[in-house]
Amino acid sequence: MTNYTDKAKNIWLLTPIFGTLLFVLLYFVATLFYPGGSQVDKNSIGFSWTNNYWCNLLNETAINGQPNPAKPIAMTGMFILCFTLSFFWLLLPKHINIDKKLKLIIQISGTLAMTIAFFLFPSINHDLVTNIASLFGLIATVGTFVGLYKTRWFGLFAFGLVNVLFVGLNNYVYYNKQLIVYLPVIQKISFATFLIWVCCIDIKLFRGTEKTATNIGIANSWARR
Repeated sequence: MTNYTDKAKNIWLLTPIFGTLLFVLLYFVATLFYPGGSQVDKNSIGFSWTNNYWCNLLNETAINGQPNPAKPIAMTGMFILCFTLSFFWLLLPKHINIDKKLKLIIQISGTLAMTIAFFLFPSINHDLVTNIASLFGLIATVGTFVGLYKTRWFGLFAFGLVNVLFVGLNNYVYYNKQLIVYLPVIQKISFATFLIWVCCIDIKLFRGTEKTATNIGIANSWARR
């Protein structure tokens, strides 16, 4: 009974996973309502997983010039994603081996990154908003790497390095006009890899908290004998 109660109390730790799954669902639904148009063909019909970007779903007007009914769904997904990742950045530092100053840096920079990212959809200067959000996100990510290493979660640390490689690949392709046609696919793979990494860390946090609670329960049980 105690173990079941502890799991129920700690289920909120899995909020980033639930939020990620809901975002993915809304992302998919939004693509079904996108009228059409991509960087390859302005007159194409519907959303192309190989040629359209996520931000295309957030625009008031689709690339083909038609009103974009996918926007409200995509905006809802964006809000949920930003809330989810903000929650993750606030939660993570409390459960890894870092000092108070670094914990605060991760929490503030991670939350700022997600808050700024939410305003990506109405932004006049898309690149500026993306760069500012990416800067704060980078600070939070570096702090996360430090925490994962000090906590000896080396598998998750290595997985995080894969994400860094994808970020580098994204930047390389973005500034290479001959390769930019491949960017939508690379961005989706990078995005999916990052979200999987976040979910894996969250599962590790949940299991660690569950194990700690179980050990405390066992200790209390022996103390009562």
